[in-house]
Amino acid sequence: MPAPVMSGPHYLREGLKLVLSPGLRLFVLLPLLVNLVLFVGLIYFAGHEFSLWVDHLMPTLPGWLSFLNYILWPLFVVLVILMVFFTFTMLANIIASPFNGFLAEKVEVVVRGSDNFPQFSWGELLAMVPRTLAREMRKLGYFLPRAIGLFILSFIPVVNIIAAPLWLPFGVWMMAIQYIDYPADNHKMSWQDMLAWLRSKRWQSMSFGGSVYLVLLIPVVNLLMMPAAIAGATLFWVQERGDQALTPSSR
Repeated sequence: MPAPVMSGPHYLREGLKLVLSPGLRLFVLLPLLVNLVLFVGLIYFAGHEFSLWVDHLMPTLPGWLSFLNYILWPLFVVLVILMVFFTFTMLANIIASPFNGFLAEKVEVVVRGSDNFPQFSWGELLAMVPRTLAREMRKLGYFLPRAIGLFILSFIPVVNIIAAPLWLPFGVWMMAIQYIDYPADNHKMSWQDMLAWLRSKRWQSMSFGGSVYLVLLIPVVNLLMMPAAIAGATLFWVQERGDQALTPSSR
């Protein structure tokens, strides 16, 4: 097992190997297709609106400070890119959440070598929809107040020197929560218990979240890496939980 701070790349790399294996490719196709359709649509829309969004976010400066536009414009371009990235990730995971939860199940079966989950049926998959969507709404409720708070603080002089850099660790933490929650939810672990467990594995969680954060910023590559992140998160769950991992109960 690699050191905690290096475990993230290891889990993500092994997750990629798992989703490319013959036994799991079929279960990757549905979430991959959902992500592809959403990605193409969002990039098309963002391409048309990108300049308008940057112009709206850019503050209006007096003429004698106009030279600052050359400094601020690249910063706001990066901000819009990050907003598009988070929007894509959030929407993709909400829409594909039942498929993502099901993929996490199948990855765990492969990793453990035993299948304690209910036998697959389309009825079973449909039964997962309300629970997984409710869990995604819980993630959204956790993310939005903190993101809005950081967004506001980032525009307050002096305070923004501290607030703006916090976007990176916050984004990394959210990536860990987003993907490790799938196997945790499959095992009926409550939201608060899941957060507490991730905090107890803070270095491992941040290492994994940071690895996912970086690869998901790469266009096109991120489409395949989202299923890989689910597989890596499931491997994280199985290996980091060890003997504490619960036997999944029937739905």
